[in-house]
Amino acid sequence: MEESIRFLLLIAFVGLLLLLRFDALRFGTAEYDDERARGGLRIWFRRLAWYLMGAVLVLAVYFIHPLPISELRLDLGTDRQEAIGLGLMFGVGGTSVAFVLAWYRYRRFRLPPARHYPGAIVNCIGTSFLDEALFRGIILGLTLAYDWPLELAIAFQAVLYGLATRLGAPGRSRAMLAISIGVGLVAGFLTVQTAGIGAAFVGHAVTRFAIFMATGHAGQVRPRGYEPEEELGHSLPPDGWEVVVDPHIAPDVRANPGRLRQARPG
Repeated sequence: MEESIRFLLLIAFVGLLLLLRFDALRFGTAEYDDERARGGLRIWFRRLAWYLMGAVLVLAVYFIHPLPISELRLDLGTDRQEAIGLGLMFGVGGTSVAFVLAWYRYRRFRLPPARHYPGAIVNCIGTSFLDEALFRGIILGLTLAYDWPLELAIAFQAVLYGLATRLGAPGRSRAMLAISIGVGLVAGFLTVQTAGIGAAFVGHAVTRFAIFMATGHAGQVRPRGYEPEEELGHSLPPDGWEVVVDPHIAPDVRANPGRLRQARPG
């Protein structure tokens, strides 16, 4: 009877964790963290509530499951130095991919203002912890416990993670979706190799912060032509042209952008 109750509670908490991750947009966290969003403390309370609820649910699973370390791997790993070292290597690789993506997409690096960094760091750490504990720890551990093949279990949690980010929705960057699934695959193999989520957490957090630094986004890299500076560029006159007011259209009406024409200088 007790085991049945534990199992049902475990399924319930895992389901709540998945719902929380899928609903990151509502809380303005994970890929949807926007340091320019207005709202002051209300926005911050909403974000902190997301991180706190995620941590509480992970702890609940940790205490309910009979083998949280050996089966779910909710630990740094058997060899912590190895885990941190592999995590840093993972982070270096993720950083390289992030800056290559930014250069390919923008032909420059969109470094965000310094005042946005503290919030981005909190988001990277909080999101990485929740993602690694849920997908690489709990879900990967449960699938392996039910004798799934290793490669299939890792691929399943990586694809599920990619879906949870909602980066495959219309208007989102397919490159970011591919990076997210790649992070899930690499983190899954590292979790199995080190018997813990420590390496995956370190590499994931570093990669997230690198994406933020290189693209100026927490994960919402927009398709080509939809960034603010690109949309502004579409409304500017071509090189060698200037915008002037045509006084013959309506001389008694105050000049406005709707009464402009293009003319060559001189």
